[in-house]
Amino acid sequence: MGVISGAVWKTSLPVGLRVVQRTSSLGCTRFYCDQPAATKDEGEVRVRFAPSPTGFMHLGGLRTALYNYLFAKRHGGKFVLRIEDTDRERFVEGASEKLFIDLKWAGIEPDEDPFKGGPYGPYTQSQRYDIYKREVKKLMEDGRAYYCFCTERRLELLRKEALRLRQVPKYDNKCRHLTPGQIAERLAKNDKFCIRFRLDSKGDEFNDLIYGKIVYFIAQQEGDPVIIKSDGYPTYHFANVVDDHYMRITHVLRGVEWQISTPKHIQLFHAFGWRPPQYAHLPLIMNPNGSKLSKRQGDVQLEHYRNNGTFPQALLNYITQSGGGFGRELLDIEAPQLTDLIRQFDLKKINANSSRLNPELLKHFNRAEIRHKLENDSEAAERIVNVVTEMVRKEFSKDAKQLQLDQSHVREVLSWSLPRIDSLNDLVKGKLSFLWVLPQPSKEKLIDSDILALLAKNLATASDVPEFSKSELSRFMKAFAERNHLAFEKLMKALRSGLSGLQEGPSVPEMMEILGREKTVQRIELAAGRQK
Repeated sequence: MGVISGAVWKTSLPVGLRVVQRTSSLGCTRFYCDQPAATKDEGEVRVRFAPSPTGFMHLGGLRTALYNYLFAKRHGGKFVLRIEDTDRERFVEGASEKLFIDLKWAGIEPDEDPFKGGPYGPYTQSQRYDIYKREVKKLMEDGRAYYCFCTERRLELLRKEALRLRQVPKYDNKCRHLTPGQIAERLAKNDKFCIRFRLDSKGDEFNDLIYGKIVYFIAQQEGDPVIIKSDGYPTYHFANVVDDHYMRITHVLRGVEWQISTPKHIQLFHAFGWRPPQYAHLPLIMNPNGSKLSKRQGDVQLEHYRNNGTFPQALLNYITQSGGGFGRELLDIEAPQLTDLIRQFDLKKINANSSRLNPELLKHFNRAEIRHKLENDSEAAERIVNVVTEMVRKEFSKDAKQLQLDQSHVREVLSWSLPRIDSLNDLVKGKLSFLWVLPQPSKEKLIDSDILALLAKNLATASDVPEFSKSELSRFMKAFAERNHLAFEKLMKALRSGLSGLQEGPSVPEMMEILGREKTVQRIELAAGRQK
């Protein structure tokens, strides 16, 4: 980045801008072009989800995006997606696009974003550098920002000395006191520099919409922060504040780990003469073992849940159970939908304490979502049938000629499986393969083929087995084994082989119930024929 010089002002202002008079800490009065504060934008609520493309979205990020979205929609406002890609060292190629895809999969559609645009774009920070250069000039001219020429070696020595003295490591603000002549001399020599923001020493107070009144003496805990790095890129803190202002963000909902930075951000807002947004910091979501979620933790990334057959709405319902934000009315709905979440969302009901994930709840919500779609949405039910059909074809491609995939069978399997599976993926796992694939011939002759043929004939007759249910079938087969002088266990083993070809799985009467009368009789007849 080049040397900061004075701004050149035009005599006419674009629509929506105003002239602001401000006196700097050095006693200079200046006039600036400024946009109206966010809260002046006719009262419209505007929130943003601003991830960094340094990894892929996990449950913590999804919860932040969801709560921003719910808050905006609850108040008739706008939800903005902004990509904060100023950390070039940790930048992950393709992460921005993946974030957008993940949000769309979850049903959280931004009103403004880098892909569809909007009135306050660009919405990617790497495309906003001219704005940051312009704004940092204002702070330099006001004396609220200054050049810092300290080397990495000096900063490291400061850190080591503080640790030796058991003090909090922080910058000593040495370059605050450089004279204009010293600065000009260093710049003339092209010495490497960054730009720091001059913190106020007073205590900073703000009202957190979740945690209440917060007072923090930030200058006692850290030195003046860098706002423009030596490579010319803005830091997160600086770009974040500038963008929140120019995108007219009225409320910031973000993780509680950012609460400690909020006084710094508020000082930056005040240094510009801008009104800060209102802040609400969301409590941490923890792993079941109490550890912190991480972008690099594979089993909490959205891709993991999508690949494991989790429905988007089930995942949203799952994370709403971590931290609250809803009344007890939501608990009465078996499978809450996005409209239910919007209607009942309330910041005041968010629990300020961190909470642990409970994987059993996800299983419950996913089962409930499958049931909801099958019973209440004919189009969604048809999509599920098609998805399951394709899953089966893919998983059992070697048995393509023996697959049973007529739509009525798939629907019957889905109805039967609702209380037994956690996701659709479970339907193609080993123990349930009998649902789709005719079993291979058994080389072991377990019972006489004539007995199997007689059993098939009895089962086919409604008068012998009027109700093809697990309890009725169990009763009938015990009686059948007794009449034909068979050991019941031996009969069950033979039937398990003939019905599924598996040694484990649901009970034989349960397998027969789900296969239904026609397919059960067909498989037993085939087993009888193979043994002749």
